[in-house]
Amino acid sequence: MKNPFKDKTLLITGGTGSFGQAVLGHLLGTEFSEVRIFSRDELKQEMMRDEINDTRVKFHIGDVRNRDSVDAAMAGVDYVFHAAALKQVPSCDFFPMQAVYTNVTGSHNVIESAIAHKVKKLLCLSTDKAVYPINAMGMTKALMEKVAQAASRGLGSRETVIASVRYGNVMYSRGSVIPLFVKQITEKRPITVTEPSMTRFMLPLAEAIDLVMFAFRRAGQGDVFLRKAPACTIADLVTALKNLFRSDARVKVIGMRHGEKVFETLATREELRRAEDMGGYFRVRMDDRDLNYRKFFTEGDVGEVGVEDYTSHNTTRLGVKQVEKLLLKLPEIRAVLSSAGRGR
Repeated sequence: MKNPFKDKTLLITGGTGSFGQAVLGHLLGTEFSEVRIFSRDELKQEMMRDEINDTRVKFHIGDVRNRDSVDAAMAGVDYVFHAAALKQVPSCDFFPMQAVYTNVTGSHNVIESAIAHKVKKLLCLSTDKAVYPINAMGMTKALMEKVAQAASRGLGSRETVIASVRYGNVMYSRGSVIPLFVKQITEKRPITVTEPSMTRFMLPLAEAIDLVMFAFRRAGQGDVFLRKAPACTIADLVTALKNLFRSDARVKVIGMRHGEKVFETLATREELRRAEDMGGYFRVRMDDRDLNYRKFFTEGDVGEVGVEDYTSHNTTRLGVKQVEKLLLKLPEIRAVLSSAGRGR
């Protein structure tokens, strides 16, 4: 298959995060001209620079909240992966305007800058928490999707293509629950669980990268791509980790945190009605109606009857043994097991 990155310049906003580092690792084996890592964390940039040691990778200090810094990094770019965001649910609930400034205003800056600099394609990273959002993080990510699609409506197929990808929990990503549980287990402390019956989609980081690459090759204006993913209960996740680490750690139920749901929704039934099933993925086409609603006053549509939302409660449910197998695919889990003398 033709390499779409050959001789191209790619910008990754929030490039020092889990996704940025992983996608950069994927790209290093391709013949790109330049990858620009854009973030406000100079220490993480310095650590990446030392570790990668590749002159094709350039580091730009800046913040998506500041349009000038975005414009400086955007000049001459062919493609953009927009991953910069505030993602911690409780923090965003306590400081919602900070989430707005980064996730909405910052995303608008990236989108407008990409259009102004005639970028070929921009892919925005979203989350299942953007669907039926009950917390500030999800609400601002939902608005990011709306901002992206609003821009798409005014663009033709030969202009900047703006699309989004939406996925659930990326396993072992920074700030996620699995590293916390592993730390508690290895330090022989109680495992703190908010609600054992809670379900979450489980997606290894490598599969999140696969989703982004799949979407990148196929994206049209305003598309949202989803990867079908299994889910498990938090109780089964904890049991699987305890089994792998041969731990007898006590589980302490602490109650749900600010802004948490019992289950997450990856796609609504309204979206699924206009979605294209692409095997392991869904492509949700943009709702491209205009503001002329008069024709809908007398014409009904009952097509959504019988269609369910796609949620972590009704997707494929993994049992404990299946969760163990999925966990063992994670290099971080294998590394910790190996260091503890329990490698498999």
